[in-house]
Amino acid sequence: MQMKIADRLQHTEEYYFSKKLTEIAELNKNGAVVINLGIGSPDLQPPTVVIDTLIAEIQNPASHSYQKYNGIPELRSAIAKWYLQEYAVELDPEKEILPLIGSKEGIMHVCMTYLQTGDEALVPNPGYPTYVSAVQLSGATPVAYDLSAANKWFPDLEQLKQRDLSKVKLMWINYPHMPSGAKASRQFFVELIEFAREHEILICHDNPYSFILNDERISILSIPGSKEVAIELNSFSKTFNMAGWRLGMLLGAKERISEVLRFKSNMDSGMLYPLQVAASRALSIGPEWYQNLNKAYGSRREKVYELLSLLNCKYDKDQVGMFVWARIADSYKDAYQLSDQVLSDARVFITPGGIFGSQGKNYIRISLCASEQTLDEAIKRIKAVI
Repeated sequence: MQMKIADRLQHTEEYYFSKKLTEIAELNKNGAVVINLGIGSPDLQPPTVVIDTLIAEIQNPASHSYQKYNGIPELRSAIAKWYLQEYAVELDPEKEILPLIGSKEGIMHVCMTYLQTGDEALVPNPGYPTYVSAVQLSGATPVAYDLSAANKWFPDLEQLKQRDLSKVKLMWINYPHMPSGAKASRQFFVELIEFAREHEILICHDNPYSFILNDERISILSIPGSKEVAIELNSFSKTFNMAGWRLGMLLGAKERISEVLRFKSNMDSGMLYPLQVAASRALSIGPEWYQNLNKAYGSRREKVYELLSLLNCKYDKDQVGMFVWARIADSYKDAYQLSDQVLSDARVFITPGGIFGSQGKNYIRISLCASEQTLDEAIKRIKAVI
C-alpha cells in the first residue's frame, strides 16, 4: 500500500545530521573508525550533584506520575533565580516561565502557536536548520535574512526595513550565534526591539550557548520593554552537559507563555518529576562549574585552531560557543567538497556550512565536543593525507 504524506512534509527533508550519522555508522560497520567533529553533543559529564539528585528522586515510588504541563514550582522558581543572577532579568515563576522537553521542542511550539498558511517568518542565513523546518511545518513561509562576516554576522535592520514585512509575524534570532559564534551586544538588542515594535514582529531569541567560552552573557529580556515584543528560549543541554535529558525553557510575558501553553498542553505532557528536580539543582551550581567547563573547551579550541590551520582555513578568534566557524580555502568549490574529502581521506567528519544556509557554503564548523586526545588523533590523520 502506498501512502501519500501530508503536504506539510513536502518541503521538509530528513535532518542532515540524521542522514550523516547513518552514513558514518555504515562506514564504521565496514571497518572505518570515523572521528565525528560535526555534532554539538557534549561528551563531558553533567554535574555530579545533578546525577545524584536524579538517582535519589527516581527511587521514590511517588516520582513517576503525570506532571503539570507548565512544570513543577521548584523548577520554575530555580529558573527565575538563575535568570536574575546570571542575566539580571526578573521573571514571574508562576506566569513568565514554561519548562520544555528541550528548546528544540519550544521552537516547534512557538511556530505552531503563532504561524499559519499565509504568514511569514524571518530566519537567519546561516542559521539553525530547525527554524526553517519548524516554520514550514506550521504552514507558514520562511524568509531568509542574510548574515555575513562583513556585518559581524548581524542582520542588516535597515535593509530589512526596505522589504515588505506585512506578512511577517515573527523573527528567529540566535546569539551567541550558531554557527558563526558571533556575540550579541546590548545596543544590537535595543535596535532589534525597536525594529520589532515598529513592524509588530515577535522576536524569538534562541539562547543556548551564552555560557560557553563567553565572558558576557546577555538575554534579550534584559532590555527595557523587551517583553512586549520578544520571547527567549534557553537550554540545559550545553550549559550543563545535559543534551540527552531533554530540558529547556521558554521565557516571556505571561500572555506569550499562556498562548504557547495552549498548544503545548495538547501535544505533550509534563516532564518526569526527578528530571525536573535534578534540573532545579543544576541551576544552583556555583561559578566554579562554568569556569571548569570553559577551561576544558578552551584547551580543545586551541587544538581545533591547529586542525583548521592544516586545512588552510581562516577563523575569527573572537567567536564564542561550542563550535569553531571557519572560511575554507578558495581552492575548494564549497565546504561540502572539503568535508567529503576529509571524511573520505582521513575518516574525520566536519560539518559543511552549507547545511545552515547559502551564506555558509564557503565555511565549515567544527565541534568542541571531543576530547583533546580525539582532536590530536584527528590532526594526526589530516596531516597524513594533506
